[in-house]
Amino acid sequence: MKAMLLHKIVSLHDTNEPLVLADVPIPTPGPGEVLIRVAACGVCHTELDEIEGRTAPPQFPVVPGHEVIGRVERLGAEVSQLQVGDRVGVGWIHSSTGADDENLSVDFRATGRDVNGGYAEYLTVGEQYAYRIPDVFTDAEAAPLLCAGAVGYRSLKLTQLQNGQSLGLTGFGGSAHIVIQLARHLYPDSRVSVFARDESARRFALELGATWVGDTTDRSPENLDAIIDTTPVWKPVVEALRNLAPAGRLVINAIRKEDTDKQSLLDLSYHDHLWMEREIKTVANVTHFDIAEFLKIAAEIPIRPTVEPYRFEDANRALLELKHGPIQGAKVLVID
Repeated sequence: MKAMLLHKIVSLHDTNEPLVLADVPIPTPGPGEVLIRVAACGVCHTELDEIEGRTAPPQFPVVPGHEVIGRVERLGAEVSQLQVGDRVGVGWIHSSTGADDENLSVDFRATGRDVNGGYAEYLTVGEQYAYRIPDVFTDAEAAPLLCAGAVGYRSLKLTQLQNGQSLGLTGFGGSAHIVIQLARHLYPDSRVSVFARDESARRFALELGATWVGDTTDRSPENLDAIIDTTPVWKPVVEALRNLAPAGRLVINAIRKEDTDKQSLLDLSYHDHLWMEREIKTVANVTHFDIAEFLKIAAEIPIRPTVEPYRFEDANRALLELKHGPIQGAKVLVID
């Protein structure tokens, strides 16, 4: 099969081709696993963290990709819940304990980092971690729901927002443009403020129902009860804390933060940023419960992800544009 392989940690400032297209054997599903023929795979910022070593794979080469949509091609022994031909998705969680806190377990293994992922024609996964995809979504639309959407859903739950309270979103890419649709459905009386550097992202946020938009350094017109940060750097975190109401909660939705602007943390003031019982909460991975719950809600709304398709062979171009360019919606590899 064809697969895009990461052979080593590299800087995306130094190379235009971090991944290499190669022929590798089709994997064989073990007991309780299914073989999936991949139709689409979303391109997530976490792939950048893997490539540049912020969350490094334990071994090389590895196939990245964890927003996978495909069809069951073959069943391993003891599979009982899925059939050949079922359309399923695979997210960041490839396997864990199955418990409520499996996202925090040392047994957690991530798709596309700890095991081979979806930048390939096939992958294997345990049937518990493969989710039937509602018919309302195309393959490309469904792909970002498996991580950008599901982890965004977990982030929104962690805010503990109540209907009528105010929400902020810092950064407006693949995850936040899904979260705003989710928030407007779950909390119809709440106001959503969006902080984004790029003017086109701010316009996009208004189109999706934001009540106010500004730059990441701007002050919102009201103190916010909760903010979700989806950026890869530190400065928006510090700025977001200034916009929190007393007892407000900032949820950081990121696997890792880049070190390029660590100096921003020196601006952190206890009185201006943290006092009045403001809280910071981080999102650690995702559970299979989160993904299953979210897909049902996403189909009911239905959420409409904005996607930019790329040929499978153009994975490197998609990654570089994600790293360096403005983002509107989600990038998706379409595998023919």
